[in-house]
Amino acid sequence: MAPVTRNEPTEKRAVVLLSGGLDSATASAMARREGWALYGLTVRYGQVHACEIDAARRIAASLGFVRHIELDVDLKQFGGSSLVGVGEIPEQALSSASSVPSATSSAVPSTYVPARNTVLLSLALAWAETLAASRIVIGVNAIDYSGYPDCRPEFVAAFEYLATLATRAGLEGHAPRVWAPLQQLSKAAIIRAGVELGVDFSLTHSCYHPGPEGRPCGRCDSCRIRAQGFAEAGVRDPLLSPGG
Repeated sequence: MAPVTRNEPTEKRAVVLLSGGLDSATASAMARREGWALYGLTVRYGQVHACEIDAARRIAASLGFVRHIELDVDLKQFGGSSLVGVGEIPEQALSSASSVPSATSSAVPSTYVPARNTVLLSLALAWAETLAASRIVIGVNAIDYSGYPDCRPEFVAAFEYLATLATRAGLEGHAPRVWAPLQQLSKAAIIRAGVELGVDFSLTHSCYHPGPEGRPCGRCDSCRIRAQGFAEAGVRDPLLSPGG
């Protein structure tokens, strides 16, 4: 059987892991600014805050994604995380600034979904190789975050190395690169960058425990990190504005 040849695309293609949050929206806008054609991958992994899927659709439309795939991979079957319905999602008063998670915290919260980013990046890698895309975009951050181990630079670097070993593209010397442009930015810096790039943050969703109409709870880790970021950036969060 003749070997399958790689057809080089005429455009610069990037597969974006698009969650619906402000980080993946900003990372997408950064990639678009650099001239990448965006192919979005959103995974329904059993998250209780499923309204983020709707946010991902809005962001993909707003930023002109070439294609947006929604994939079902039900990690709820494994359990192990309050984000898939095992136990309560931790909530604290928004005014408790000292409780906002940071990179210095060693505790991994119950909202950590076991190996989630490994699973998501593996799916993105499979699609990237099929598309002959040379970049995978992920909006992970290791400064203002909840302490998840699969958001750290060491993890991103290790997965990128794995891609060189585990794919035909890697054997041929052109494995997709994993691009995490927000890795060392504070949440405030991410928000400022998004504003500069024209990201419409009213389309995004961050809350782990939203109300019936998707309104943010203001008490989960994600809400508190978002609120602190907007406050430090000096920008009003459109989700909390009148009519937002």
